[in-house]
Amino acid sequence: MVRWLSDDEQETWQAYIRLRQRMDAAIMAGLARDGLSLADYELLVPLSAAPEGRLRAKELAAEVCWEKSRLSKHLARMAARGLVERRPSEEDARGIVVELTAAGRTALEHAAPNHVELVRRVFIDAMTDAEAGALRSLSDKVSASAQRVTDLAI
Repeated sequence: MVRWLSDDEQETWQAYIRLRQRMDAAIMAGLARDGLSLADYELLVPLSAAPEGRLRAKELAAEVCWEKSRLSKHLARMAARGLVERRPSEEDARGIVVELTAAGRTALEHAAPNHVELVRRVFIDAMTDAEAGALRSLSDKVSASAQRVTDLAI
């Protein structure tokens, strides 16, 4: 039997959808001014935090919750722009290692200040400290629940 959403639950779900869509649109517009896409930024950040700017493609995909084909296609576009390099893993010939290039690091460092200012202006400054804490708590609970569903599907 389907547990349909109540009116309040439907309004909550729709509010989340609007939040996600509008935040993505604002962030995409901000990053575009610096020559990056949201997808570029999502991949550059974990690479920049990784030891020596390198991650196995499988680890990067898991970090950003992307499917292998999406990651492969986007990395090809980023490699063509000189932001990353892909090479076979030295430990496992079947694996691919993705490395942040100097140009990729420069692009990220150029975009980061504008990105952080946009996140602050649109997102952080819109909340009180108590609301931010509640959002972190809620996000952790929902993320864990979604991860359990994803784990069951694998």
